[in-house]
Amino acid sequence: MEAVVCGIDPGLGVTGYAVLRASGERMSVLDAGVCRFDEKLPLPERLGCLERDITGVLSEHQPSVVAVEELYAHYKHPRTAILMGHARGVILLSAARLGMEVRSYAATHIKRYLTGNGRATKAQVQRAIQTALGLSTLPEPSDLADAMAIAMCCAGDISAKRPMELVS
Repeated sequence: MEAVVCGIDPGLGVTGYAVLRASGERMSVLDAGVCRFDEKLPLPERLGCLERDITGVLSEHQPSVVAVEELYAHYKHPRTAILMGHARGVILLSAARLGMEVRSYAATHIKRYLTGNGRATKAQVQRAIQTALGLSTLPEPSDLADAMAIAMCCAGDISAKRPMELVS
């Protein structure tokens, strides 16, 4: 079964995205990059820029599934999770407006899928991505690598025909 999957790592300064074509165990990169936003802009303006950029990527590639990392709230930085929730909400809205299926993944699940260890370091995840996709260099910046990891995890679930809880 062939699928086009878009993985998105939400952020208000930088949002990573990766569009992969998956056919069974084989995956290839169709597009990948980051959307950068001026962190000095008011929040509503940054969210508007994020919506425009993500809608553009989704409209161009028409993925079968959009995969987004779940929110993680660290007790020392609850404000970060709240702000990321805004970015994630805009991404979910963009996908919903285009009628796309959305799946959500915990960071530990993504890391376990790629490395076998739910607590893998960023460097371990980057090396796993580089190897699996046959990239000549490590995927950077980390926002891009995270988006690739999210897309790969989702594509792996699709090829294994594992049902995943949809975002509610």
